Formats: sequence, structure tokens, C-alpha cells
Amino acid sequence: MKIVLPALALVSAAPLAAQHQHHEPVPSPAPSPDPHAGHNMPASDADPHAGHDMTTPPADPHAGHDMDSMDKPAASPGPLMETPPPPEAGSGPSRAADAIWGAEAMAASREDLRRTHGDFPVFWFQGDRMEAQVRQGEDLYLWDIQGYYGTPTSRLWFKSEGEGEFGRKPDDAEVQALYAKAIRPFWDLQAGVRHDMAGPDTTHAVIGIQGLAPYMFEVDAALFLSTRGDLTARIEAEIDQRITQRLILQPRIEVNLSAQDIPALGIGAGLDQIEVGARLRYEIRREFAPHIGIEQSWRTGQGADFARARGEDPSVTSLVVGIRFWF
Repeated sequence: MKIVLPALALVSAAPLAAQHQHHEPVPSPAPSPDPHAGHNMPASDADPHAGHDMTTPPADPHAGHDMDSMDKPAASPGPLMETPPPPEAGSGPSRAADAIWGAEAMAASREDLRRTHGDFPVFWFQGDRMEAQVRQGEDLYLWDIQGYYGTPTSRLWFKSEGEGEFGRKPDDAEVQALYAKAIRPFWDLQAGVRHDMAGPDTTHAVIGIQGLAPYMFEVDAALFLSTRGDLTARIEAEIDQRITQRLILQPRIEVNLSAQDIPALGIGAGLDQIEVGARLRYEIRREFAPHIGIEQSWRTGQGADFARARGEDPSVTSLVVGIRFWF
């Protein structure tokens, strides 16, 4: 017995040493007791795994697969424009179809395409502000309309705006006739004449720019040179902030400037007047929308002095109600 016990210890320790020869020691839970211990198993119950090399793990069915990508949704292919066109694209003749169908047939086809999708004339008219302004001391009516006839690249514009007290003739009224030429997408250069129909009879030469600035600001800016040599300017900007599909908030600002004092018109040099307001409109139809709002107007510098001399307040707050339409 003294000889057998050391030998059994060596035999049992050898597999354990071989098992942990290349591995860090990892604590393992105690083995569960053999449920068949003490049972006399018949010899016919042969081990189904006898003769198999159980030390080799079964082949991994996902071997060679990128498991990170399987946890993520498949990326959609990018747009075709990410791949630049080949160098040969566009290198052929500009009117290659003429060689097949004939120049005369293709000229008619191109003219039809131009009339359908190109430089064709349209008419557009808009009453931007047709409203009443309720303020302390006096209530005013105001109109601001514009429209054009022409193509996307050249148009004849007409504009008119003015205001006055209810029951009286307008205090300010003007009409403009302008020719506009597109100078870049969404921008027109305008030139023409303006005539003032209220107050001193005055005609102005006009040059300006109108279009859509970044962030969807509609801008209308113009210089006016009168027959008396007075140089003035006006800048208007507004933006539509859509709250719902039909409810729209429109902030608006207008600035009037002058290069000199014009006592006959009550205009002061420099920044003469600034108007800031907001209108909330509801589009009953896209072409017809009533609105309400508020507007604050300030006269500054010599323009404020001219207003006080006429008994007017240089700072006025107005509640406005009106309609906006177009066709």
C-alpha cells in the first residue's frame, strides 16, 4: 500500500499538469456528484463517444464571419451621385441627335421642350398687405401690392403701396413700373420708374434687387433718385414661419434711409424710419389668407423732429388686421 498510493498520486496528477501547462489557472466550480455512482452499469451500454477525440472543440458555425456587422442593420447603398461620372461623359457632340433624326426635326423638338419647361411667360399678382391699422389717435388703411408678367429670366414688375386715414385721401401713395432680369437663381435686378401720387408730385428713377436670401428670407431693396435730386433707399425683408400647414407667422422689417434731409416730405437724413412687425395668417385657401398682427414704427434723427413738428408721434404701435391673396 505504501508503494501504490504514490503511484496513484503521480498518475492522477499527470493529466492535471498537462491540462494546465499552457493555461492560466482558473478556479472552477466543484464537480457535481455522479448520479450513477455506485450503480452497476451493464457492459452493453457502450459509451457513444468512445473513440472520439473529445479534446477538439466542435467547428464554430460562425467562423470567418464578422459578428459585429451581424448585430447592425445592413447599410443602404449610397446615392449614385457619390460615384463621379466617367471622363467620357459629356465629351460627345452637344447635338448628337441631329446626326440620327436630322437638325430640322430636333430643332422643333427642342423648341417644344423650351415652351413646356423653359422660358415661358406667366402672370402673377399678389396683395401682400391689404389691412387696417388701429393705433392711438388715428386708424389707417394700408395697401401693398405687387405682381409681374414675364418669363423666369425677364419680367415686367409693377408695385404699389400707400396709406391714409379712414375717410380721407391717402397721405402716401406710389406706383412703380420695373423691368427685371435674373442675375442668378432666385434673384432679379430691377430698374424702372416710381411715381408718388400723394404729397408733392415726384418721379424717381429706381434700381434695386429682389429675391430669396438664405434661410428663406424674401428681400426687396431699392434706391430712388427723384427729379429734384433726392436720393433715398428702402429695404424690406420678411420670412414665413410655418406653424401648421395653414397657420403661418410672418416677421417683417422695413427700413427707410435718405442721403439728405427732405423737409417737403418730412424725411430726415440717414436712418429715417424703421418698422418691425409680425403677422399671423391662416390660409383658408393657399391663395387667400386673413391675418392679424402687431407693428412698431419709429422715426429717428431729423425725421423724428419733422414728425413732432407736424404733431405726430415719432414712435407708434399699431394692431393690424387684413388679408393676403394672390393669383
